[in-house]
Amino acid sequence: MITERAGGIEIAVQAQPRAAQSTIVGEHGGRLKVRLAAPPVEGAANDELVRVLAKALGVPRSAVTVVRGHASRAKTVRIAGVTAAAARRALETQT
Repeated sequence: MITERAGGIEIAVQAQPRAAQSTIVGEHGGRLKVRLAAPPVEGAANDELVRVLAKALGVPRSAVTVVRGHASRAKTVRIAGVTAAAARRALETQT
């Protein structure tokens, strides 16, 4: 789910757009499941995913980038300036 990379981490995410509210659910099938209160139209769900992860991990939005799966529910997100251990701790408190 979380892979250490040079300068940060990558997280495998399963996005669920059009949810009642944006929230991090927990692990689902080896991916971090995130419900998003945004439709998958014109990048709105990706923008909401960036916002939710940045807030949960305590990093600026500019540190969070969707690197794979822009038009898919299965995404890979890169977060700069965070270690895998710190991310796990932060995400555990969200679920």
